[in-house]
Amino acid sequence: MKKVKSGNRRSAAKGKKGKRAPKNVDEYLAGVPEPARGTFNRMRAAIRSAVPPEATEIISYGIPAFKHNGVLVWFAAFSNHCSLFPTASVIEAFKNELKGFATSKGTIQFPTDKPLPTALVKKLVKARVAQIESKKRH
Repeated sequence: MKKVKSGNRRSAAKGKKGKRAPKNVDEYLAGVPEPARGTFNRMRAAIRSAVPPEATEIISYGIPAFKHNGVLVWFAAFSNHCSLFPTASVIEAFKNELKGFATSKGTIQFPTDKPLPTALVKKLVKARVAQIESKKRH
């Protein structure tokens, strides 16, 4: 049986082959074209408002992430969609609210012109923060 090749999964900000991964989120953002950039910025602001004030933005696996006692969530912009990576357990916990969005084990994918609602992004991120905090206490 022939294996089906998946589409181009390279992040919009990574550019062409041979280019290095961005050093920080602002450098990543500089390589994201509109309309993905606007959608990405709105998602970034929603995530920032839901993470602890001490959380930092990093580049992990070549894409932006917020870190506080471990990586909380990853997020990325691609040529025709954006993705949020809050972990599989958070997606499972919110599966009813995520109906209508493409999800896989640890990923929520949405078109740049139909972003995740800001309130939902905040709920997902807060659930992930709570998950990390409860692991830290044990």
